[in-house]
Order: sequence, then structure tokens, then C-alpha cells
Amino acid sequence: MNVDSIRAYCLSFPNVTEKLQWEDNLCFKIAGKIFAMLGLDNLRLCFKCTPETFAELIEREDIGPAPYVGRYKWVLLDRLDAVNDSELEDLIRQSYDMVSSKAPKTRTLPKKKAGKARKKPAQTRRTARSKTKRR
Repeated sequence: MNVDSIRAYCLSFPNVTEKLQWEDNLCFKIAGKIFAMLGLDNLRLCFKCTPETFAELIEREDIGPAPYVGRYKWVLLDRLDAVNDSELEDLIRQSYDMVSSKAPKTRTLPKKKAGKARKKPAQTRRTARSKTKRR
């Protein structure tokens, strides 16, 4: 896969946004949480994986734990062809699924009925007394 095909694949998932961060990293996010990072100047790809997959991948050539986040089972591909295309698509999909399952859910609020204004709460006795002068 190349940069354009990885970008198109990541953006094909529901509710994904992209943002250029940390100089040359194109970050793909779901609900504000990153699931994949693509280095543009130095072609590299970083994504989250399961502990089992992480252990398997870091044994391969040109794949290692990602700096700073490797302890959270993120891997860094030093070359985009370090794994074949179908496997890479599967790994990116797994990363998306893991991150989206823990991302905060957005909820839609019911629409308010038009024409009815909320009533102000009645003034309590204590509040009414504090406003009058005592003699």
C-alpha cells in the first residue's frame, strides 16, 4: 500500500477524521482518539494492535515498538511494505475497532418542543425573607 491508499482506507471507516500533527504525521482519529499515524516525510506507519499481534509483529524485520506508545502495544512499520497489503488492511481495521470501542460515545439530545418556555422555580421563603429588611 502507498500513502494515498492507506489514507483512503483509513478515511473509509465511519466517523474518521484526519489531522496533521507533530510536523509530518497524518493522524487518523475516531472521536478524537488516534488509531493510526502515517509519517509523510519519512514514510512510516504506526497503529495499535492486540498483545498477541504486537509480540508477533515486533519479531519481524522493519517493525518495532512505536516510540513513546510501544508499551501500549503500538507498532511502527519503518517501511510501508513491511507487511503485505491485505494483512496491513486487517491490522489497520483491528486498530480502528480497538480504539473506537474505547472512544467516548457521542449522544444526540432530544429536540425541545417549540412554544413552551420553562417556568422559573418559585421563590423560596428563605430567599424572600433575606430580601426584606428586618427591624
